[in-house]
Amino acid sequence: MTDSASIMNPTGGVDDRRCVTQPALHDDLMSRVLDPVNLRRAWKRVKANRGAPGMDGMRIEDFPAFARWHWTEIRQQLERGAYEPQPVRRVSIPKPGGDERMLGIPIVVDRVIQQAIAQVLMPIFDPGFSESSFGFRPGRSAHGALRQVQGHIQAGCRIACDLDLAKFFDHVQHDVLLARVARKLGDKRLLALIGRYLRAGVLVGESIQATELGTPQGGPLSPLLANILLDDLDKELERRGHRFVRYADDLLILVKSQRAGERVKDSVTRYLTGKLRLVVNEQKSRVVKTNEAKFLGFNFRGTKLRWSDRAFEDFRHHIRKLTGRSWGVSMAYRFHKLAQYVRGWMGYFGISDYYRPIPELDHWLRRRVRMCYWKQWRYVRTKVKNLLGLGTSKRQAILTAISSKSYWHLSRTLATQTGMTNEWLRSQGLISIRDLWMKAHGYA
Repeated sequence: MTDSASIMNPTGGVDDRRCVTQPALHDDLMSRVLDPVNLRRAWKRVKANRGAPGMDGMRIEDFPAFARWHWTEIRQQLERGAYEPQPVRRVSIPKPGGDERMLGIPIVVDRVIQQAIAQVLMPIFDPGFSESSFGFRPGRSAHGALRQVQGHIQAGCRIACDLDLAKFFDHVQHDVLLARVARKLGDKRLLALIGRYLRAGVLVGESIQATELGTPQGGPLSPLLANILLDDLDKELERRGHRFVRYADDLLILVKSQRAGERVKDSVTRYLTGKLRLVVNEQKSRVVKTNEAKFLGFNFRGTKLRWSDRAFEDFRHHIRKLTGRSWGVSMAYRFHKLAQYVRGWMGYFGISDYYRPIPELDHWLRRRVRMCYWKQWRYVRTKVKNLLGLGTSKRQAILTAISSKSYWHLSRTLATQTGMTNEWLRSQGLISIRDLWMKAHGYA
């Protein structure tokens, strides 16, 4: 490889014709990692995912020029087993409930290399993973995990053992993880490189801290490594005959009695702490009826799915921000951001079987948008002119325009509702929550 063309084609796309998809359980896997086609696929994925710069400040768009001058040297270092990954940049993102999730952002070069490694290892490890494992696997999703929980509930398992792994990604023991990777990895160079990624360190503020534990969330390789480690847990639960569902480090074990649930909780906790040397959060781990269980942002009501109260509160909070009357943006931009957020939220939570709040949500959203228009129109003359143009009677338009009542109050008057009708708001670009829910359930 003499320049970046060995990673990228001239248009920045990827040629998949030579892509090798069959697992190869030999010693020389590094050559497959460094295969130009595999590297192009890795670059395409990293480029599509975008992401913030790592500790070196390099942006995604800067990588092609960098690779053109430096990739040959990096490749040679990888082939010799001399490549040293850079520390990740630590960032925190808020979690529901006020906690924070710590992410480690690798530099772009390391993201490409990690993605290339993951693409080679995934076909080797994934076929052996449990059918009850759903996180970060091709063709599997959180929705599949939720449907499997519903199936176990329908089978009469109405008690959930909810085990919380305390900061799982921060507490992974490197030797325990690497021992499991080595079961199928004979290439010592690749195994050593993975170990160096685990120990690369983290940039916190202005100082670099060693990483003697954990596999930082944020890198392309981390999800696969987590599944490799926790696959031992899955196999143990299968050996014991338990019904369970796991999505990454979120685990529910379904049983038929409280006594059985307590017994399972104690024995599986011993396995996690003793065999896998993980930390179980005893305060958050519990055995409850499935109606009281929370999993992946959902509750269960009998066999029905319902989004959790926390997820619903977060949704309303975000909608309030996007429909804040003091947000000085155009209505077209507001509608764009609303559609983007609502489609994403309903794409995940729209599988909820709980329809009752949906029409009220649509009504509330329309009212908030009418409030935004009312604030944006600002002057009495503008309000009267716009309402008349929308078909409101002259008397109602004037009385409403001169009123000193609040924007929120006036957004529900006869004048604003006969002018800014539901159909008019839809024509302006306002998305319908009800339509998205109906579509998700096959009614449209």
